[in-house]
Amino acid sequence: MKIVIPGGTGQVGTILRRALSAAGHEVTVLSRRPARPGEVPWDGRTLGRWAEVIDGSDAVVNLAGRSVSCRYTAAHLQAMMDSRVYSTRAVGEAIAAAAAPPRVWLQMSTATIYAHRFDAPNDERTGVFGGAEPAVPGYWAYSVDIAKAWEREQEEACTPYTRKVALRSAMVMSPDRGGVFDVLLWLARLGLGGPVAGGAQYVSWIHDRDFARAVEFLIDRDDVAGPVNLAAPGPLPQRMFMHALRTAWGSPAGLPATKWMAELGAFLLRSDTELLLKSRRVVPGRLLEAGFAFRHPHWPEAADDLAGRVRSRSRLAAGQTT
Repeated sequence: MKIVIPGGTGQVGTILRRALSAAGHEVTVLSRRPARPGEVPWDGRTLGRWAEVIDGSDAVVNLAGRSVSCRYTAAHLQAMMDSRVYSTRAVGEAIAAAAAPPRVWLQMSTATIYAHRFDAPNDERTGVFGGAEPAVPGYWAYSVDIAKAWEREQEEACTPYTRKVALRSAMVMSPDRGGVFDVLLWLARLGLGGPVAGGAQYVSWIHDRDFARAVEFLIDRDDVAGPVNLAAPGPLPQRMFMHALRTAWGSPAGLPATKWMAELGAFLLRSDTELLLKSRRVVPGRLLEAGFAFRHPHWPEAADDLAGRVRSRSRLAAGQTT
């Protein structure tokens, strides 16, 4: 197939591009700073010549949006909102204008759209949207507003010949440098990967290879449209999540962190505590109903695989320098 990935130069885009190319698909990436063959320039806001690659393509997977790994200042939150809404609008306009529109448009969204909760998991049919939870920071609601606006922009796009899927993705875990797994493993290796603020908050996640397989699955399944949770079926409390990661790496212990310690750490890492403290208990209802089979449904096994791939990369790098 001919697949176009707007915003495909980040961590998730790299995972997807690598997997789709290895499967034999022709992949074109839209980037603000194209640097490799197969990358086409765009501004993420307005129609331009980049739209020509969408015309005649089989699928579009839009991943564009400012990274959430930052301090949640008013300016950064607005940039997150604008980058997602404007890029989605531009992709919709390109599909609407195409003489031969793609048959499917997969639009990145986020599992953060769901409420901070411990009592029950959130699937697509019974899940509760966030924004009105008691006893959480008020600005957490803005992350939910961003997710809703992101999905609404795709819903309202006039693309009658193109099936639309919103990918409510959990954190994608891969051994690549700079990704969320890399950061968590770094903390574990330093002995800092213990419970945060008690560690009862749920962590939802998906293995990188299951993420790529799920995207291919959804491209192929003409009967699936609308929101789909991209998350492994086994979310677990943060203290158990980090224990399994430490076990996979062989780190004996992880120091716990209080809420104020987490706030200090997030400040030093130029990140935000919502990423650590919000309980994201999300499960893949529609994927499982459609027959998708996860190869890495449980975190301890997935952590073993990811840690092993990190070690293999390190051994390879060491061998190349000797």
